[in-house]
Amino acid sequence: MKYGDKIIRMEGVIVEVHDGAVAIDFKGRLGHIRIPKRMIISDYDLEVGQEVAWNMSFIEQESSEVNEKYLETIAKSKELQSEMQSKSM
Repeated sequence: MKYGDKIIRMEGVIVEVHDGAVAIDFKGRLGHIRIPKRMIISDYDLEVGQEVAWNMSFIEQESSEVNEKYLETIAKSKELQSEMQSKSM
């Protein structure tokens, strides 16, 4: 599918700030994203309620093939999470 690139300006509001990550709700009820703090360019300390904006394009699927390496990594991660949850109970 090689569609022409169309850059779209997205806006949102910071809803969570942690040591290494920031959670943002898209304006217009378009969803939620959590990104590493290092990806945000800012001259100020990040705070809940601040507005942010970025340029985005459409996500395009590269192929119909499944990457087995990623499936294994996802399965291992889920297994570790369930082990940690069972130990904490």
